[in-house]
Amino acid sequence: MDINGQKFTIKDIFDIPATVPDCIVVSKNKLGTGHGEAKFYIASKDKMRGFYGGEGFNVRCFLLKEDLIAYMNAMQSEYFHPTQEYRGREELADLWKVRMEKVSQLNDVIEFNIQDQVQIEGPRGYVNSSDEGYNLIRELSLPLVSYVSAMELADARGESIYYWKLFADFDAISDKASATVFKYGKKEKEVKNAKEKREEKKENELKQARIGQGLYREKLLNECPFCPITMINDERLLIASHIKPWAVASNKERVDPKNGFMLSPLYDKLFDRGFITFTDERRVKVSNWLSPQNQKRIGLKNDDFFQLLPVDEERKRYLAYHRDFVFKG
Repeated sequence: MDINGQKFTIKDIFDIPATVPDCIVVSKNKLGTGHGEAKFYIASKDKMRGFYGGEGFNVRCFLLKEDLIAYMNAMQSEYFHPTQEYRGREELADLWKVRMEKVSQLNDVIEFNIQDQVQIEGPRGYVNSSDEGYNLIRELSLPLVSYVSAMELADARGESIYYWKLFADFDAISDKASATVFKYGKKEKEVKNAKEKREEKKENELKQARIGQGLYREKLLNECPFCPITMINDERLLIASHIKPWAVASNKERVDPKNGFMLSPLYDKLFDRGFITFTDERRVKVSNWLSPQNQKRIGLKNDDFFQLLPVDEERKRYLAYHRDFVFKG
């Protein structure tokens, strides 16, 4: 792997993504009333320390500017049209612009250290840091709809450094879109009215979504009656997978059959979560964020060619979005 002119070898992938919790983000991004704390729950202590190097670890990590830009672009819809009641909800659109400008002025590689929080009792593993890279995650992330994945790399001297990448969780955004969360401090009557309006809106949206999804699947099956990877053509075993995720698609894009493929469940999940994508030439790209063992198990290799993958000019536009903002490249 080449990063900023340096060669690295992938040693390991941490296979549990760490959802960014409400407690660590900056005030304007919060859902709750607390002031927050910097410690970040990663996984169980055994799992976390097994990856980062044992109890009391203090390790080097880095972020890439291009990844942060991609994250902010992927989250633009959530910043401009929030699905949750963030404390700074009314300011988020302006904050997106300010934060994008800040990110654009960063170095290409942002190094930072994280430390094992050994003082915290119990089985849960936490890290903390006061470095810029770590604080960027706290500033940019919107809680519960963002997560961090980590990869252990070896540099030219064989020393470990950990590549952190911030991702938008499009599935979580869809789930939160109709959640009943309210601003703190509202009067009881205002909360009740807001809840009733949300529930009515949610019910109407669900009805429309069911109708739209049915039509979308029907149209997509007419164009693509089998999975182009496995060739399975039993409709009961096929999923109508969106290329540009539902959470960030317009109403028109959500029901556009050109915004989809019919895929077998395994490949639908891989595509939906960004572990695979496709080029305009019908070749698959497999993410390095899948461990080498799992890459072998799924039976796909980079640049495998799928002649019957339906790719036309309209799908190319959607695939460009998937490669830029969904694929874990």
